[in-house]
This record gives sequence, C-alpha cells and structure tokens, in this order.
Amino acid sequence: MVRQAAAAAPQTAAARCPALFVAAPASGQGKTTITAALARLHTRLGRRVRVFKCGPDFLDPQIHAVASGALVDNVDLGMCGAADIAWRLHRAAGEADLILVEGVMGLYDGAPSGADIARRFGLPVMAVIDARAMAQTFGAIAHGLAHYQPGLPFAGVLANHVGSARHAELLRASLPAGMRWFGAVMRDAAAALPERHLGLLQASEIEDLDARLERLADHLQHTGAAELPPAVAFPAVPAQLIPPLLAGRRVAVARDAAYGFLYPANLDTLRALGAEPVFFSPLAGEPLPPGSDAVWLPGGYPELHAVALAANTALWSALRAHVAAGKALLAECGGLMSLLETVVDRDGAAHAFAGLLPGCARMQQRLAALGLQEVTLPEGRLSGHTFHYSKTETALVPALRARRPDGGEGEAIYRCGALTASYVHFWFPSNPVAVAALFGAAGGAGEEGALRTAQPDALLDGDGVSTAAR
Repeated sequence: MVRQAAAAAPQTAAARCPALFVAAPASGQGKTTITAALARLHTRLGRRVRVFKCGPDFLDPQIHAVASGALVDNVDLGMCGAADIAWRLHRAAGEADLILVEGVMGLYDGAPSGADIARRFGLPVMAVIDARAMAQTFGAIAHGLAHYQPGLPFAGVLANHVGSARHAELLRASLPAGMRWFGAVMRDAAAALPERHLGLLQASEIEDLDARLERLADHLQHTGAAELPPAVAFPAVPAQLIPPLLAGRRVAVARDAAYGFLYPANLDTLRALGAEPVFFSPLAGEPLPPGSDAVWLPGGYPELHAVALAANTALWSALRAHVAAGKALLAECGGLMSLLETVVDRDGAAHAFAGLLPGCARMQQRLAALGLQEVTLPEGRLSGHTFHYSKTETALVPALRARRPDGGEGEAIYRCGALTASYVHFWFPSNPVAVAALFGAAGGAGEEGALRTAQPDALLDGDGVSTAAR
C-alpha cells in the first residue's frame, strides 16, 4: 500500500538524511530496477525510504512507489526548478531514513542533466553499468563517468547483468585505484520489469510486481549497495504559498490504466488550492462524477483500451454537456486524443471517441515528440513536457503554442471557452494560480483563449495532415 508523504511541520533548520543518486552511462542500463530494488531492500529492513525520479517521468515513479510504500515526486531542474526540488528534498529528509534519486538517461545527458542535480544538492552518485558485453572497458566507462565534469560527488559503481563470479572479478579489477566497488548483480530475466513503447508497464499492470521487487532486493542484499550511504544536509526552503482559489470545487480526475499519467505533486497542488479531486475510471465504464465543477483527463494509454473506451458513450455525452455548460476541462496528451472524433491504434483500427474536437489521433511506429515545454497561457506561464507516439490530424487552429527550452516551437494548445487540450503534460506547482484559473477559478479562460476553427484548405498540407500535427 502506498502511503501519502507525512505532513511535515514548518522547519527552519537544515535536515540531514542518507541519500544516493542512482545514475548510468545511458538508458537501458538498469537504473530503475536497481533503484526499486534498493527501495524495497531498505523498506523491508524497517527504514522509511523516499524515492525521487529525475526527469518528467510517470512510469518509473509508479514502480518506486510500490517498492517503497510512499508516493514518488519528480525532480527536474528544467521543469520543476531548483527551489521546488530543494523544498521536496528537505521535506523528505525530515521524515525519511533514506533518500534515493533515480537519474534520467545517461548521467550527463540533457541540459540540465542528472549530474547537475547531483552536484547542486550534494547527492553522492552510484553509477549502474550494464556489464553483460564487456570486461576491462567497464573501468574506462566508470573513470569517464567519475571525471567527465569537475565537482561531481561520485560515490562508486555497481555492475549490472553480470554473467558469473569470474566476470565480476574482472570488472572489479578494471576499476581505477580508489574507486568504490558497490558490487555485482547477476543476470536474472525472471526479475526484469516488462516494457512497452512508452517505457515500463504501469505498476498496476504487472501482476507479480511485488515478487519481482523481492527478487531484485535479494540480489542487492549482499552487496555494498545495501549499506546506508552518507548523510547529506538539505537546507530548509519555505513552502510555496498557495491560495485556496478552488475552495469547495469538485474536480473529476480520470484515473485508471488508460489515464494513469498523474504527478502526485499535481494532485497535491489541486488539494492545496482547496479543490476536492474525485477519481473515476472511464475504462471501467464509470460516468462523470455528479456535481463535477471541472474535469481533468490526464495522459495515459487510451489507444491500448480503445474498444472499451469507445463503448463508454455515456461519459462522452456527459463531457459534451459539461463543456456546453461552460465548465472547465483540461485534457493532456491521451486526454487530448480522447476528445477527438477518432483514435487510430497501432494496428490501424479506428475507434470513435468523444468528438468534442474534430479530427483524428493516429498512432505512429516511432516517437513523435519528446522534451520539456513551456506555455504562456492567458492564465499565466506553466512548465511541462511532451512525450507521445501519436500525431493529431485536425482542422483546428491552435490558440497558441508551447515553446521548447531552446526557444523553438512546441506543442499546439487548443482552447474552446473553458476547454484546454494539448499534448503537454503540465507541472502544476510551476504556477498554481494559473492552474486554478484553468479549473474554473475567477479569471479563467476568456475570448482570448477561445478555440478557432480554420478553413481546411488554409490549414491542411498536401497530404491532408494538419500543420499542427505533432
């Protein structure tokens, strides 16, 4: 059972807590499995473990929440900002016995990178290196990770997917003098976490997840990674003051295997604004909760459950009535897809969806968009990210567009009265007041943000695809 983070009293002093940043030279090395295994190992030893995920990720945090028994927040200097990260780390340090932060991609990938977070907050770095196809080169990679940039608090390395005890000895002997060897984890296909096109399966979809986590924890039990890392001091940072602009308002939030991309911090922000999140499952055929003042359709996998969702016609009718009544609706990524007339899955089958917006979402075989986004809405600026395999074919003209960190054009934002739809997943703590307006607080979307429908021949390219497609 995942527990809510304890409500810590306001603190003015620094908090100290053992902490470790789990990194790797690239994606696919085993960061998530090792981090989850560490969380489960220390949790079953009776320690309170708080896990954080570097980067705008929804899937890995679900695994870590099951492994640790506590909700997992994201930390990303680009999307969240340094002050938000510092506050969350300090709060965790005041209630936990161990803090684990899983990196993103390779240690130095991105700007800012995982290394930037480790350096800024003094988090000792343990590098996980997939050693299944190497021997002495292991030491060269470890040396590069430790010394590529100055000032990194590099703690040592853990070898993953090791073939034998002899293989482990070769790897250990290759390390530069003085570098810590955290140990070796042997290959174990039965403990691997299953994946699909957006990454790992959602935690709720892995029936034997607990058994896999226990097996992974057993692998780490006799390695140096089982020892508590050194304590890190986390300076006190004041909590963000959030006015109760949504007091008394009920926000219906879709949450199930089709709509599972929800940051815990976003839900915390809604509650701090005074809103009452009311969860419902479109996949289970549940109707829109009665008395809903606003609706949030987050991202997820509607394309994998298109048959069941298409059959929930009562929900789509209720959403149309909700929007017609001028009530707020926020649809992100999979939520945007669901508001269109049709969704075409990866097998080419078309499914009728809500029809609130004209057009079609078509799944692609390759990634269509990935990266941080920033949106300046009439309600205010919000940060977020995009990550999807579908493209939208529509005759709609975007009300505005997001921007990438490099200043380039980002995702389309569609507006229709109080309806806002986009591929962008918003980070609500970046601007709670703007979020309140999106969900119907005073000063919400007006004519400036209204959706405009263009003439098809002015919008579509020669292949009949919207120039707003992402």
